[in-house]
Amino acid sequence: MGATKTAATMRAMVLDGAERPLGLRRIARPEPAAGQVLVKVAACGVCRTDLHVVDGELTEPKLPLVPGHEVVGGVVETGEGVEGLGTGERVGIPWLGWTCGRCRFCRVGLENLCENTRFTGYQIDGGYAEYALADARYCFPIPDAYGDADAAPLLCAGLIGYRALRKAGDPQRLGLYGFGAAAHIVIQVARHEGRQVFAFTRPGDTQAQEFALSLGAVWAGASDETPPDALDAAILFAPVGALVPAALKAVRPGGRVVAAGIHMSDIPAFPYHLLWGEREIVSVANLTRQDGLDFLALAPQVPVRTTVQPYPLADANRALDDLRAGRIEGAAVLMTET
Repeated sequence: MGATKTAATMRAMVLDGAERPLGLRRIARPEPAAGQVLVKVAACGVCRTDLHVVDGELTEPKLPLVPGHEVVGGVVETGEGVEGLGTGERVGIPWLGWTCGRCRFCRVGLENLCENTRFTGYQIDGGYAEYALADARYCFPIPDAYGDADAAPLLCAGLIGYRALRKAGDPQRLGLYGFGAAAHIVIQVARHEGRQVFAFTRPGDTQAQEFALSLGAVWAGASDETPPDALDAAILFAPVGALVPAALKAVRPGGRVVAAGIHMSDIPAFPYHLLWGEREIVSVANLTRQDGLDFLALAPQVPVRTTVQPYPLADANRALDDLRAGRIEGAAVLMTET
């Protein structure tokens, strides 16, 4: 009788149910099906969306689930039919994990609104693990200018921030509400494009205000303060609905408020005069692959420099706690090898 083949395993941080800490488990290492690649994870960013998933605010994850959608690593195996990617290539796996290509949105280039989409770290196991599977068509090449940890925040904080900046139009004076991972990237792109940036932080968070000023903000203050100049546009990264009327009050007539998060607390009632004057409120939903290609080509030209705080994979719960409490400057990143 021949020897029995032993299934390969890997370490992963697993969510079994909403509002529970992640558990460090040893689970079966996945194998790529047709069109998929298996990636050995080097780094995975810790995003506020992960926090919404773990805290039960995004209510339809597959369970059990391996979170994480800012994944950087090397391809170690390819499935049948994969073209354009080979073993040894370094790639990034983003939030957008699969789209149908057939629905009314996909057919007009709005795959970020696909009616059947699946997301990494939500319906597809993500990068809080030593290995991750991905559809090869939804992986991005990582610019050589970035190390693994430095590249990880580009894959969501960078991409969603970039899409939000484009949705803001062409503002000369731009407000950023919530100065975390996304804002610390967006400010660099905005300044590269000649814009003035006004940073809004949690009241009393002078450390975040100083961080914003160090990256070139012309003003930094609390989210309940009025900026010294009327804004042309504002982007809300903080998931706080009460900031919508505050931002409307801060933008000029004809200005735009962009809600960039996938989840936000309820927006309170506000007087119509805050919206009047052809002010607009728009949201950002997910990303397209073209967003990824455009932003990852632009980032080294700026050049965008990410500020990261590394954690061992097993400390994912501590990283999420630090993010929840606002203790991270820049972005938290899980490292599979430390």
